[in-house]
Amino acid sequence: MIRADRSRLPEVGPDPPFRFPAIVRHVLPNGLQVRTLEHHNVPVVTFVLQVWGGAGADPADRHGLCALTADMLDEGTGTLSAIDVSEALAQIGAEFDIDVAPDAVSVTLTTLTRFADRGATLLASMATRPSMHAEDFERLRQLRVNRLQQLRDVPQAVAERAFLRLLYGDHPYGHLSIGNESSLRAMTLDDVRHFHSRSFRPSGATLVVVGAMSHEELRAVAERAFGAWQEPTDAVERTGIASEIDAPLVPEARLAVVPRDGAQQSELRIGHLSTRRDTPDYAALLVLNAVLGGQFVSRVNLKLREEKGYTYGARTGFDWRRGVAPFVLQTSVHTAVTADAIQDALDEILSIRGTRPAGGREMMLAKATLTRGYSRNFETSQQVARSVAQLVLYDLPDSYFEEFVPRVEAVDADEVTRVAARYLDPPRLVTLIVGDHQAIAASLRSLPFGEPLVIAA
Repeated sequence: MIRADRSRLPEVGPDPPFRFPAIVRHVLPNGLQVRTLEHHNVPVVTFVLQVWGGAGADPADRHGLCALTADMLDEGTGTLSAIDVSEALAQIGAEFDIDVAPDAVSVTLTTLTRFADRGATLLASMATRPSMHAEDFERLRQLRVNRLQQLRDVPQAVAERAFLRLLYGDHPYGHLSIGNESSLRAMTLDDVRHFHSRSFRPSGATLVVVGAMSHEELRAVAERAFGAWQEPTDAVERTGIASEIDAPLVPEARLAVVPRDGAQQSELRIGHLSTRRDTPDYAALLVLNAVLGGQFVSRVNLKLREEKGYTYGARTGFDWRRGVAPFVLQTSVHTAVTADAIQDALDEILSIRGTRPAGGREMMLAKATLTRGYSRNFETSQQVARSVAQLVLYDLPDSYFEEFVPRVEAVDADEVTRVAARYLDPPRLVTLIVGDHQAIAASLRSLPFGEPLVIAA
């Protein structure tokens, strides 16, 4: 018997190479792109139908139209009512989900392999032939209006909405998918029907199918369910999606306040528009972010939480899009230390650009955060399917996931400094405060922004 030496920690060896399942591409006669992947761990199958557009395709006077349209998909189809659809999903043990992102809508259904045809047929029917009944539309619209009214009392939600507006202005990226009250109240069922007809089309969608079946079997399931889907005559071309921008926009102000009289905390957002998801510097930016604010032991969190005690937590991140995406630092601090916390955050962003470059231990922890356990992101068919949908969304190569860990490991401290200097620009940083304006007004004068823009909640 070999006894383990418990007097010292085991040596950490190299990570085994990660192998992602083979992706096979198909195109159905109607133009629908299909990606199939074999995943035999458990007898389930996942379908992800990704449709181009998303919240970025909302008309200028109908913010929230895409999300409301997506909400109508499971409210009935053919002879099935909303309750019938729910029961049909339950009968096959299906998990159903809809996600509306800035650039696309993703409709996901997971079920047992033996119900693959029933699940795919139900998904196709809901996505391509929703009933669109007036009573369902009125109910969902009112639910969204009620939700927006509730969010007025949630500082984080107020900050998200106001900050997007500051960064993007009137651009299609400048609003949340839920929209706003005025646009929702003005919306009609005909708007929803027209949006669905123009946006949900086979040539503007990709179906990812992952399950415990062969590629040919998966493709056949997809074709049986979606083969009859026809192209509408008034479809929107993918190249016309307004959200695909390349140049940063000029913000209205560098400091803004949404007043909340008597607030005990200030909700903060600090950032600016940076770069696109398909940037060749993506891996280096992930390491940079992990050092700066992407993990508990990052600089921003250690400064604002551990050293100063201003907050329970602070983090940074890139909110990736096909177009130019924002870099954002977010936290909530006690009202009395609002200006000090902002200045400390600005100092950390400035210093990582060169005066205090990433150190050896910081680099080690940042890379470990990104790479150790990376394969756990692909354990289930649903995780795999949604990951492939991201490859499609951002036009990334099929080999991307196998190349991820080596690319991150290859990033060095000099590269982190380089991308920090290139993509983080302190003079362009925009700061938003949701808090007690009267209580913090005097202290804000110490910041290098001038008078703040006051925004109504």
